[in-house]
Amino acid sequence: MKISRLIPVFSLLLILSPLANAEFERKVAIDESSTSSHKTKINGKSFEYSATTGTQPVWDEEGNATATLFYTYYQRSKVKNRAARPLLISFNGGPGSASVWMHVAYTGPKVLNVDSEGFPLQPYGVKANDFSILDTADIVFVNPVNTGYSRILPKKDGKMPTKAEQKKMFFGVNADVKYLAEWINTFVTRNNRWQSPKYLIGESYGTTRVSGLALELQSRQWMYLNGVILVSPTDIGIKRDGPVKAANRLPYFTATAWYHKALAKNLQNQDLLDILPEVEQFTVEKYLPALAKGGFISAPDKQAIAEQVAKYSGLSVQEVLRNNLDIEASYFWKELLRNREQTVGRLDSRYLGIDEKATGSRPDYNAELTSWLHSFTPAINYYLREELNYKTDIKYNMFGNVHPWDRSKNKTGENLRLAMAQNPYLNVMIQSGYYDGATNYFDAKYTLWQLDPSGKMQDRLSFKGYRSGHMMYLRYQDLEAANQDIRQFMQATLPDKKTPAKYPSKK
Repeated sequence: MKISRLIPVFSLLLILSPLANAEFERKVAIDESSTSSHKTKINGKSFEYSATTGTQPVWDEEGNATATLFYTYYQRSKVKNRAARPLLISFNGGPGSASVWMHVAYTGPKVLNVDSEGFPLQPYGVKANDFSILDTADIVFVNPVNTGYSRILPKKDGKMPTKAEQKKMFFGVNADVKYLAEWINTFVTRNNRWQSPKYLIGESYGTTRVSGLALELQSRQWMYLNGVILVSPTDIGIKRDGPVKAANRLPYFTATAWYHKALAKNLQNQDLLDILPEVEQFTVEKYLPALAKGGFISAPDKQAIAEQVAKYSGLSVQEVLRNNLDIEASYFWKELLRNREQTVGRLDSRYLGIDEKATGSRPDYNAELTSWLHSFTPAINYYLREELNYKTDIKYNMFGNVHPWDRSKNKTGENLRLAMAQNPYLNVMIQSGYYDGATNYFDAKYTLWQLDPSGKMQDRLSFKGYRSGHMMYLRYQDLEAANQDIRQFMQATLPDKKTPAKYPSKK
């Protein structure tokens, strides 16, 4: 009897479902925007601003919309001379990561409701960002294809592009740069920002993205930048393999061991920034040459190097020797606090994890990432919908499917150098956290050194370090310091009207 009563209802649902699907299909809006007004207080000064959320298409060469990108655009209100006001174009990384991270934790007018060190608090949500650079620059946060609410669109025949077609159009180092440069051109044109000084900021893989965009914008869009900011940079095509890769980890190991009080007393009693120059010097002058010798290093030299590496890393001499002086980062995350039965985070080693077993060569999970997703995911969904009034049933992709990613022909670092050479106004700043084990700060310094081997542009390259990890801005003190560094970088790279973009002749 119960089954017979259910059959007519089930049949009715089958009949009605096509109509329901037609009326309530979950489709992304291809080209729309919504603007809301807000007030904030930054560095002690109150002002009004607008927030525009929306989607803007990506077009192919025939003028067909192939995808639509979701963005959020903040503008300070009542600005007398918008043309003189900087525009900061912000990208996160992955590849396949939404713009959420820097949007609601770094430069935007609102930041996560977290504690002073960046750990989750409930209720989830956002609060005013006292240090946002919105007082100095307007900001647009861009979500590449398949991240946030950005999506690929069907072709003219109504069918979705094949995986191969998607990869060619969007999912690779050079494809990514090409379509995003076109999108930026459209955005700048629509919003009348051609006269404004322009800056790109990218985090993690986003540094590869903005490094490539610097030249692509100059060469294909005829758009010249004043600055590029690389936050926790990847290799941007500047290889750090072999002994260099192994040696460059050591200063990061020292920082992490110092934070967890795992160093010998004579080092532990010093400040971190007093120790690191010593470790960096040893890394370049002693450790790197020793690793380069491989199995042909003498036994006494190997022992001496192992003792120094153990001293600076918090590991035992025996463990360093067992690894032939080359300690993998994943092994370090497991080994450093093994006697405490705790692991340290990959992207931020201040975060602690607990594994099922104390044995093993790598942690069971990334302690920092689980913590961040705990905070960011509910916050961005709440903020966009309830505070910025962007309503959609499309899922916000914190991480989108962009794989397999084509990493071939990555010349983004070389392209950034060429863009700088061609544009005397263009400056670059790197920001790194000392406790970042994924894109460690000494790798970032190495990238800075190798970006311009000629040394002719040293005065336009700068580095800033912070006592936190990959997302240094999650720590309250570094949120203030890092935003102030961006503010000062912009102020220093805005030439006056009398300064032409040219190189002076040498006598």
